[in-house]
Amino acid sequence: MTLEPGMPSAAGVTTEPGVILQAEELYRFYRSGEEETRALRGVTFHAAAGEVVAVCGPSGSGKSTLLTCLAGLDDPDGGTVRVNGHRISHRPEAERAGLRARLVGVLFQSGNLIEHLTVAANVDLAQRLAGRRDPRWRDSLLESLGLSGRAGAWPSRLSGGEAARAGLAVALANRPALLLADEPTGELDQHTEAPVLRLIRDQAAKRTAVVIASHSPAVRRLADRVVELKDGRTA
Repeated sequence: MTLEPGMPSAAGVTTEPGVILQAEELYRFYRSGEEETRALRGVTFHAAAGEVVAVCGPSGSGKSTLLTCLAGLDDPDGGTVRVNGHRISHRPEAERAGLRARLVGVLFQSGNLIEHLTVAANVDLAQRLAGRRDPRWRDSLLESLGLSGRAGAWPSRLSGGEAARAGLAVALANRPALLLADEPTGELDQHTEAPVLRLIRDQAAKRTAVVIASHSPAVRRLADRVVELKDGRTA
């Protein structure tokens, strides 16, 4: 059951009205032999429905680690992540994957598409994983992203801008409450970056919470709020 704002979760934590993402005191350490890298050191922040939050900072500041923890692709060593009132952290991988499929859309800089599936089939797969197969929504989504004519195309046949938009279609296939984007326009020039960011802004207008990790000045301008990371901490 999706919790309404103000309702207590199973863990007894009450969601703030309108808040989709709650990240509390996140820590993530990596060890190699006797060396320890402290990627996240007590990061706390939130994102509300309809809000675009940019996570900025130099390379190595912990941006990508933060997004993988928020998505449930990795588990923090300490702290909790809740999406729409559901705790996604500190669960078995199968449970995290199920929650991610239903609640979260993830857009990476590259690698968002399965190469042996067409654009439409990639969206279909994301919907099936979420248990929400809906061809009408798929077709509407591709049309809104200007990809109706490329639905049957293989990823290798897409331009950079088309691939970025197709990746966004996959991320939005499950109608997510939270969209996480890690350098989504990092491989695009300014001409193709702008329309992709406009599409992300449009998605926020539909009450999706959006978190973007990026170095791009255009992402800073797009965001409602900027969270600065440095050495694994919010500045």
